[in-house]
Amino acid sequence: MHDLARLARGGVLLTAWAYAAGWPGGGRLGRRLRHGGWQRICRGAWAVPGKEVDWKVRARAVQLLRPELVCSHGTAAALHRVEVLDATGEVGDVLEFTASRGGGGGSARTDLRVHRTAGLTEGDTCVRAGLRVTSPARTVGDLMRSCGTREGAVVAADSALSRRTVRGIRREPIVHHEALAAELTARRPGAPRARRWLPLTNAASGSPAETIARLHMHDAGLHPECQPLLHSRSGRTLRPDFLFREAGLAIEIEGYAFHGTRQAHARDIRRFNELTNCPAIHRVLRFTATDVFHHPTHVITTIRTALGNSG
Repeated sequence: MHDLARLARGGVLLTAWAYAAGWPGGGRLGRRLRHGGWQRICRGAWAVPGKEVDWKVRARAVQLLRPELVCSHGTAAALHRVEVLDATGEVGDVLEFTASRGGGGGSARTDLRVHRTAGLTEGDTCVRAGLRVTSPARTVGDLMRSCGTREGAVVAADSALSRRTVRGIRREPIVHHEALAAELTARRPGAPRARRWLPLTNAASGSPAETIARLHMHDAGLHPECQPLLHSRSGRTLRPDFLFREAGLAIEIEGYAFHGTRQAHARDIRRFNELTNCPAIHRVLRFTATDVFHHPTHVITTIRTALGNSG
């Protein structure tokens, strides 16, 4: 019989592999694994001793058990580092996959959500962190089509279209507007609504809070420039989140994670001082993510008042 650890792939062992290697069934294998410190991931899959069973390990076990399943929607978003609205930054208890219709049965597990599609082409999938996952364009398209709100759809699209730091890692845009527009031409449920929302996206957005603030301003008939390039009198290059150029009014949205360290706070103070030193800017308004998400009326009223007083 082979050593169990040598049978594992990526830290995951399927009991089917152990049986094929000659290990006995009938409950004895499970007792042997538990006694050896192995961790049960789900029925038929175990993690090697000492390995953290996070969502990626769970997803790997699912794909080893059911190769037809491709990580998609929220799970794919996490793998591609696409931010979604109301997410905590980590995948929740439910993993999402997509499979072709007729490509296997459903799942009775409450921790899996399997979406069915007419078919996934080779161009619809790629590999991230050793997992089969829907491509960036397909992932964002799925998110926009299945999202119940305009805000959620645009947040996901903005995140994918922009260069930004997600969970501490700086990344380039993972999809371009043309590719996303092409993806949304596919005749799938929710596509017409997603196409209506696509013109509201903006690759200059720097965070979900900025996206929501921009949508609130759009609804109020306010259309500032997003992330315009400015220079302070000292020569520093700056990009305020929003700028009403004629009024000289800059709007800054402070995300939840921005002030994570003393250094970040000090950098923000220097940035604020430099913004006020830009010839194009006469006043700077700053709002927190909490203001944007929970007190949008206050945000819009404050901006309107500042614009009204600019003359």
